[in-house]
Amino acid sequence: MSKNKFGLVYQGAIADNEPGKVNIHPVAYMLNGIRIAANVYTPADYDALGDKKYPAVTVAHPNGGVKEQVAGLFAQKLAEMGYVAIAADASYQGESGGEPRQRDYPANRISDVSGMVDFLTSLSYVDADRIASLGICGGGGYTLAAAQIDKRIKAVATLSMFNTGRVRRNGFIDGDTANIRTRLQKAAEARNKELKGEVTYEGDNPPMREEQLRALMEKLPTGLYRDGVEYYGITHAHPNANSRYTTESLMHLMAFDVDDRMDLVDQPLLMMAGDIADTKYMTDSAFEKVVNAKSKELFLIEGATHIRTYWVPEYVEKAASKLKVFLAENL
Repeated sequence: MSKNKFGLVYQGAIADNEPGKVNIHPVAYMLNGIRIAANVYTPADYDALGDKKYPAVTVAHPNGGVKEQVAGLFAQKLAEMGYVAIAADASYQGESGGEPRQRDYPANRISDVSGMVDFLTSLSYVDADRIASLGICGGGGYTLAAAQIDKRIKAVATLSMFNTGRVRRNGFIDGDTANIRTRLQKAAEARNKELKGEVTYEGDNPPMREEQLRALMEKLPTGLYRDGVEYYGITHAHPNANSRYTTESLMHLMAFDVDDRMDLVDQPLLMMAGDIADTKYMTDSAFEKVVNAKSKELFLIEGATHIRTYWVPEYVEKAASKLKVFLAENL
């Protein structure tokens, strides 16, 4: 990151804005009284002063991620395809405002997606009738929820979708349903503490050196959490990325489930996931419940796990190529 003037940490990131190439524009706007920090990526033929109107795409980042990681990578890929793309830090996270930090309410994350749409519609060079949304990991679940209610989104896509509410409620792979009431009680106690000025967090781990992170990886089974330590801690670490969230947020997270209203998604839908990802069950479940979409497709990336779709070039290119066809047909 220290080598990139925009703080980008993904392979092939824009190092400088050059005429005739894809450029990046840091922006800020207000949403629900909070300052949102975002990056807008513009295509190589972009002319803000001309008459041309560009189709556009919002990109929502994973849980604990920031706009400079995989969301930025796919926003840049979309700009290379000719779209204006925006990747914003979620409210209470990254460079965006909001206190306490890492408050994680589904309503806020859903509003963040619509807020990106708001900003795009304010740009004179964006065609407001051709806006799509892409969500990655937790951002995928929240993008689906936004598409359920915000019909300015004309097409919707997800990559490695993560149903955050389901996991916070039931545990990963629904493996901890026995402790649902315990977690809810913990959240209630945390809310009382917040009223007294004490904020408590889940996943609030001390910083680790690389050798400590690699030792931790050796103790974890292959899959989401091991790959997550590698991606967020070593290969694509960013100081603004933080996997923790306020314990009180569980009161809101555990009542959320993206599956609940998937019948409201009537836009064209593309859901992409690694065929060996241990999170694939969440994509399968949501996809099955889409009964009113204009069209829908489940695209599996052969050999890919959840987080490897974020950065392994082979998997990124497969996802980007599929996304290019989908958007060309539906936007």
